[in-house]
Amino acid sequence: MQPRNMSMSGVVDLAAVKAAQEAKAKAEQARAEAARQGGGGAISPADLVIDVDEATFERDVLQRSAEVPVVLDFWAEWCQPCKQLSPVLERLAVEYNGRFLLAKIDVDANQMLMQQFGIQGIPAVFAVVAGQALPLFQGAAGEAQIRQTLDQLVSVAEQRFGLTGLVVDPDAEPGGGGAGAEQAPEVPAGPHESALNAAAEALDAGDLDGAIRAYQNVLSDDPAHPEAKLGLAQAELLRRVQDLDPQRVRKEAAERPGDAAAQIAAADLDLVGGHVEDAFGRLIDTVRRTAGEERDAVRVRLLELFEVIGADDPRVAAARRALARALF
Repeated sequence: MQPRNMSMSGVVDLAAVKAAQEAKAKAEQARAEAARQGGGGAISPADLVIDVDEATFERDVLQRSAEVPVVLDFWAEWCQPCKQLSPVLERLAVEYNGRFLLAKIDVDANQMLMQQFGIQGIPAVFAVVAGQALPLFQGAAGEAQIRQTLDQLVSVAEQRFGLTGLVVDPDAEPGGGGAGAEQAPEVPAGPHESALNAAAEALDAGDLDGAIRAYQNVLSDDPAHPEAKLGLAQAELLRRVQDLDPQRVRKEAAERPGDAAAQIAAADLDLVGGHVEDAFGRLIDTVRRTAGEERDAVRVRLLELFEVIGADDPRVAAARRALARALF
């Protein structure tokens, strides 16, 4: 079976950016604690492949994703394609030597996680990077295609989030840092740490206006800051939908397919609900139906929604191509 892109549910979460920041802080604390104990945070190659369940997901996936991409392998004992794919992923996890961590999830024992990721069939492979989930592929892929996907994942993690991977000590005992590993240096706070923390606190308190101002403060100094761009896009989206009546918005959108404002509001709700392709498709169809200022307003909103999901998401790339065809 050839891999395919997968839809995510619950892509936009009020605390998504805050959770990523907290995961980063916890990971840094863990590295510092390991350094104080003489372990330096180094791990054994055997620890690059771990079993994860619902109870350990936050610790072993969300928190670890602040320092290394975590690849999720959803599998089951009865799944024959899983038995082909899983050994390849396990071998590559060791070969990539700490550039990603492989987390194996038995779907029979973890139905809630399966539902949260919107999985319809297995094997299914996702990645979590800095607290954000990315769909990779479904089905038993060939090793060359898996390598290409992993290379892209590692590149995105390094360029967009600054994740450099884990320190692997070949002599370390499984489950802990090796005695001969160097101590991890203290990670200095970034120049925008206080503003990002303020944004996270505002999100936690439901103060979307405060979060938006904090992210804008970061972007005024560093217009390309990825965390601030993502946070601002999400906070602005959540502010737009917080007072909407979903039933009324969807009724108006169904009754007026050519009404740009109605379709824009419905697309916002689609995205907040995790229906990414539906949101993109709705606005691309509206671009085809409209002209002039209305068409431009729809195009601008679609570009804003691309920022919410992230330029590296394959659904964004596909929607950009479809938008270009609709415009030209």
